Amino acid sequence: MKQLLYYLVYGVWYLLSLLPMRVHYVFSDMLYLIVYYVVGYRRNLVRRHLASSFSEKSDKERLKIEQGFYHWFCDYIAETVKLMTIRPANLKRRMVFKGTERIDEVVAAGQSCAVYLGHYCNWEWVTSLPFWVSPKAQCGQIYHALENPVFDRLFLRLRQRMGAVCIPMAETLRRLATYRQQGQPVVIGYISDQVPFWNNIHHWLQFLQHDTPVLTGTERLARSADHAVFYLDVRRLRRGFYEAEFKLITPYPKQTKDYEITDAYFGMLEKSIQRDPQCYLWTHNRWKRSHEEFDLRYDKETGRVSLEPLEVIKKRKGLL
Repeated sequence: MKQLLYYLVYGVWYLLSLLPMRVHYVFSDMLYLIVYYVVGYRRNLVRRHLASSFSEKSDKERLKIEQGFYHWFCDYIAETVKLMTIRPANLKRRMVFKGTERIDEVVAAGQSCAVYLGHYCNWEWVTSLPFWVSPKAQCGQIYHALENPVFDRLFLRLRQRMGAVCIPMAETLRRLATYRQQGQPVVIGYISDQVPFWNNIHHWLQFLQHDTPVLTGTERLARSADHAVFYLDVRRLRRGFYEAEFKLITPYPKQTKDYEITDAYFGMLEKSIQRDPQCYLWTHNRWKRSHEEFDLRYDKETGRVSLEPLEVIKKRKGLL
């Protein structure tokens, strides 16, 4: 049944993808009207995030960002559909990479690269990086499997179409070790702005005017593997056209202090978002974990974080 459903969805997606890009944007405009005005998809969450992230802006300015975000979000969906059949030459024209010579220098020296990026602009099109860097490097990205097996299989096909490999999060250490044993330099992308689970919170920082728990696994991996660390600063030049520039964070991660790389990444991502906030994924509930609740869950004696329901923890501590 799942096999049949996969081929059904794949066939529909493939046929839609064959349409010209301009037709996709017509559908995107129609989708915007439905998503924003009819369904109101997570509009209250987006509005709350924008109000707390840009408190210095007026209501009118934030409304403009909000509507611009939904326009971009629908374009992102249309562009992702198009990725199924878009020709490499067309994608190279639409997603241009800068600073790749620095990546090639690192690879030529036998070192690998860890590349930070966020849910900003079109991260799906970043999978076209193999067209821009030395063929000596194996490009790839760390991914978290989707809950729906049909769409998980579809997105794997989509994201590996241009030559990059998808590495399941749980297999990251093993795969990186294998590449190292084979003497194969890699350029691995890490989308590192997700919300960590309670027991994976090790560091907090100020991000877009919020006290934010952040993932630090990318930094630990880069340090242990001694990968040169870059930030990919993506800009949306105009509809359907992006420019992605590699910015070096450090070539020597083992010489950095704890969380120095993570702090640098979030500082650079924040500047990208402030430059054009419409292109950030505001529908994701990024600030659902508070420092106050973390302190309740954290046991200083054992160094462990309780995953019990908050009401149970409060009762145990006599707070209810």
